Formats: sequence, structure tokens, C-alpha cells
Amino acid sequence: MFGYIYVNEQELKLKEYTAYRSFYCGLCRNLHLRYGRTAQMMLNYDLTFLALLLTGLYEPQTKQEMRRCVPHPAHRHQMSSNAAVDYAADMCVLLSWQKLQDDWEDERRPLRRAAAARLHPAYRKLAEAYPRQAKALEENIRALHEAEQNGLRDIDAVAGLTGQFLAEIFVWKEDVWAEDLRTMGFYLGKFIYLMDALEDREKDAKRGNYNLFSQDGVIWGTDREKEIEAILTDMMADAARAFERLPVIEHAEIIRNILYSGVWCKYAALRAQAQRKNEPDRKPESGETVVKR
Repeated sequence: MFGYIYVNEQELKLKEYTAYRSFYCGLCRNLHLRYGRTAQMMLNYDLTFLALLLTGLYEPQTKQEMRRCVPHPAHRHQMSSNAAVDYAADMCVLLSWQKLQDDWEDERRPLRRAAAARLHPAYRKLAEAYPRQAKALEENIRALHEAEQNGLRDIDAVAGLTGQFLAEIFVWKEDVWAEDLRTMGFYLGKFIYLMDALEDREKDAKRGNYNLFSQDGVIWGTDREKEIEAILTDMMADAARAFERLPVIEHAEIIRNILYSGVWCKYAALRAQAQRKNEPDRKPESGETVVKR
């Protein structure tokens, strides 16, 4: 379900991309050191965004190191670590355990169940340390299962359940900035759910799994696509407005890159993929030769 809140690399300056990667690599190392290899495999861009956002907002003391890692042993990479990265790692484990459990219940994949079992001791400790976040996650995941089992098609209601638990995860501290962080998390959560549903629509149809868009027939290139795109745009506009109310200076341009451009890269890729699939059926115009791949 996660991995959609990413940068548009082509629009970033080299210095900005280096800073962004330092948080990604820092979060990766943090997960490994504190929770082990299984947690490290759950690394995703959405929690990297959270670490970057909270760092820019609260400006905790940040340590930067140049280190090698197993995936990239040849060269040292800059890695950032601070209290916000620690929090993002904790939330990554909370989310990952629930995601693994969800995969097991939906698809009965033994490897997912085994990974969930390895993370469960850490999950229990984190649920005690962060009762507000854990409660929101558990209650809304349960409600999401019920909505999917009942075949609920209300976009706001279904996607809003992901928004509800991500809203609480975005709130690190109950302070003056909590409301805007909740708003950001809520709308980003809804956006993530809808993007995941769009990407998995064909796969879910083949497997007979629930999907919010499974009854829509053709989406891409139709009025339905325009409707969905308008909904996604409204969600990101609300998230961006909440961000602009926060006094973030450090890493602000990277965050804006993600909110205004990066989140749409996956959408553009899905759209282009659909167009390529339809290309063999397109009739060539006069004098045009269509090469089938």
C-alpha cells in the first residue's frame, strides 16, 4: 500500500537529492540497527518523507555520516540520523506489521506470516510506547477489512480509513502543529489508498480480490479517469495547503517537490502503461506504421 510519496528526481538539484537520499539511507540503517533485517526490508519512501518533514519542522539535532551499506558496498553514502528518523523507523515497524498481517489474511502467503511473526515483539513494544498511533492503526485497519468484505464503494469512506490512521502517525507530538500534520497525513493517506487501488486493479480482478475500482470497466482515457484525477488533485491540494501553514524552512523545497510533483510520477507511469497496452489495438493513421512489440 505504501511507496507513493516520492520525489521527482529530475526536478531536484543535486544537493537536494543528496539530502533526500541521506534520509532514505539513514532510515534504512536505523531500521536495521534497531529492528533487524526484516524491518529493514520494509523501508519505504512514505516514511522517508515523514522523517524529512518532521526534521524540517522540529529541527532536531541531526548527525550525518558517510557509510557503506550491503546494497551499495563500493561507495560511502551520506546517512542522516536524528530523533525524527527514529520516530519514522518506529512508525515503519508499526505499519509494516499491520501490512504483513493484511497480506497474510488476504493472500495466505506463508512468507508474509513469518515476517510478521519476526516483527511482532517489536510491534508489541511500540504499541505500548505509542498507544494513540497503534490504536488508530488497529481500529482503522479493522474497519477497512470490514468495508472491503462488504464491498463498500464509497471512495471517501474507504480511502478515509487509511487517511485516519496515517493522520495519527504524522503527529509526532501533540502541540500547535499537530492539526496541520494530521491534515497532511489524512489526505496523503487517502491519496496512497486510491493510488494503490489504481495500480492493483487488474491484479485484484484476476485474483478475485476487492478493489475500489474493480467495477469501473475502462478507466484510462475516459471521463472516469478525469473524475479520479480530480479527486486525487483535491486531496493533494489539501495536503499541500496544510504543509504551507507549517514553518518549515529546512528541506522545504524537497518537500514541495514531493507534494507538487513527485506524487504524480507514479500516476503518470500507470497512465503511460495503460496507453502502451492499448497501442497494438490502435489503428495507424494515414502513412503511419505501427510497430508491434
